[in-house]
Amino acid sequence: MELETFVKVLGGILLGALLLSGLVLALAFRKLRRIRLPQDADFFTAIRAVPFSLVVGLDLLDLALDTFSAPIIWFILNRTGLQALRNVAAIEAFLPFTGPIPTLTLAWLAARFFNLGKPADPNLIEAEQVGPGRYEVRPGGR
Repeated sequence: MELETFVKVLGGILLGALLLSGLVLALAFRKLRRIRLPQDADFFTAIRAVPFSLVVGLDLLDLALDTFSAPIIWFILNRTGLQALRNVAAIEAFLPFTGPIPTLTLAWLAARFFNLGKPADPNLIEAEQVGPGRYEVRPGGR
């Protein structure tokens, strides 16, 4: 195989992964609005609560952009309130040549099959601490 053909095929795969990740992440954002996580949730609790489409979209983004996806993943997970996932996902995306390994997808499957983390509580009320032992419900927190 010639180098030019190889570069074209690789570019097509990366562009396809980038476009597919954008589509999958757009679909995942609709489901993310309904997720309620405690502020002290750990990685496996958070990854167990998110939809499968989010982790697949983030892995596709990592495949398409490799190390350059780290700031985008950081921004996406920070804006969606998934700080427990943000640090691990951004560090994994920052490591070079891990793009072809669907790390977050494997972690999502492991969390579901091995019951890692706590299951999401649908009755969780989002609140802010306003004083010692005092909390107020956030707007739209229920």
